[in-house]
Amino acid sequence: MIRKNVTALYCFLFFVLAYAEPVPKTHFDGKSWWDRVKVLADDDMEGRETGSPGLRKAEAYVVEQLKLAGLQPAGTSGFYQPMRFVSRQIVEKDSSASLVRDGKTEPLTLGEDAIFSTRVDLAPRVEAPLVFVGYGLSIPEKNYDDLAGLDLKGKVAVVFTGSPAEMPSPLASHYQTLKERWKALRNAGAVGLISIPNPASMDIPWPRIALNRTRPSMDLTDPEFNETEGEKLAMMFNPAHADKLFQGSGHAFEEIAAIGKDRKLLPRFALAASIRTKARVERKDVESANVIATLPGTDPRLKNEYVVLSAHVDHLGIGEPIHGDRIYHGAMDNASGTALLLDVAASLKRSSERPKRSLLFLFVTAEEKGLLGSKYFAARPTINPNSMVANINVDMFLPIHPLKALTVYGLEESDLGDMAREVAHANGIAVEADPQPLRNGFIRSDQYNFIVHGIPALAMTVGNTTDEERRLHKEWLTNRYHAPSDDVNQPVDLSAAAAYEEVVRGLMIKAADDMQRPKWKSDSFFRRYQKVAGR
Repeated sequence: MIRKNVTALYCFLFFVLAYAEPVPKTHFDGKSWWDRVKVLADDDMEGRETGSPGLRKAEAYVVEQLKLAGLQPAGTSGFYQPMRFVSRQIVEKDSSASLVRDGKTEPLTLGEDAIFSTRVDLAPRVEAPLVFVGYGLSIPEKNYDDLAGLDLKGKVAVVFTGSPAEMPSPLASHYQTLKERWKALRNAGAVGLISIPNPASMDIPWPRIALNRTRPSMDLTDPEFNETEGEKLAMMFNPAHADKLFQGSGHAFEEIAAIGKDRKLLPRFALAASIRTKARVERKDVESANVIATLPGTDPRLKNEYVVLSAHVDHLGIGEPIHGDRIYHGAMDNASGTALLLDVAASLKRSSERPKRSLLFLFVTAEEKGLLGSKYFAARPTINPNSMVANINVDMFLPIHPLKALTVYGLEESDLGDMAREVAHANGIAVEADPQPLRNGFIRSDQYNFIVHGIPALAMTVGNTTDEERRLHKEWLTNRYHAPSDDVNQPVDLSAAAAYEEVVRGLMIKAADDMQRPKWKSDSFFRRYQKVAGR
């Protein structure tokens, strides 16, 4: 009887081992990730402003950790890829803006009514009529053009940010980039742009936006990267005061905001006012660098191809105080992503796994200045540009509650989205596409610069599946996003961070080991950027 029972037990165990679902191996506990975040978001790093001593100190820490993980340098100067920027800062005391209506001048209060954007090289003086152009989008693939039939020659376009609901999110996001929007406006003859944020999708309340309105902007010095040539004026208008723009037009901003909230088609019309501005801008040269490292692959053929894992190191530096704190620590944005890359690199050293393709770890600068570090790398990579098969970008993934679902930006655009879904499901995590297209998440981080160079790419964040999780997310954006309180004193869910790390690591390894490089889907708009057979 005992022998029969033992035999039955062995048979049962064999069945379980043979047919049971494999238990995913865990490489992370969240604690080492959080310890790295604490270093990068410490007061000593002074908010990691592009070109600052604080950012250089943070990047030196990154290089030290990469060396400990056994990675090889892949920059143009060791681990570094230096680049140059021009910094532009508005001198507000010598600048002004006003509306001119019926021959009367109505001064605007900078900070309260509107703010200048130094993302463009502002002209010293501008005076031009205003035209409301709705969403201001020209999308030829959908035969959609907000500018059609409008006289914009020598005028300033006023745009309500967002897109109509009929537009696929990635497509609408693409045409809302600085480059694509200005290209359409410039071709229509416009000389400037005033944007009004959609109140329904503002991440940051206007008072906080205005608080740091004189913070310097930057651009790459090389002329090839100038995306706003000919733009003489760029401003953002406070939606709470936007009725000033619409007076005498037969329309009210309340009407526009109500239509835009539901992403319906907006009217377009000339406004009964001109804008008159004077802008004095101080310029200076700035130097900063990306940090780049590789882990060589093992396959004789595939080791010459790379899966790129990226995150930005920079944040906003030191700014106007909020509750007495002037350091914008950037713990979630994006010490979290930088720490994850370092955690993954360290896990590979501990593991016996050696992927077939090579892995490239890219820590970019100047993301907060307009994705500039990744723009530079994607245009001037330190490896063969045709060797990059995929980019997985990690930016502000927000593990502030348990991880039940991943939001994947670019989910349906390439095979990389299918791989992400497979890896997530294997870890018991659901997957969703972008549930908030008005926020334009697909274009708002460094993956976008890989996409427009033909490289399948995506980004992922912790998804919000319940009303409580959505409330926490909204509360975080309102109170901590681009504020000093994005620090190491905020609550985080270490188990969520660890689970997210597992998915990112698993996706990177899967893409590196697959014999076929990821491909764009046949119906993806971004397939047009592919440059190499097989992409």
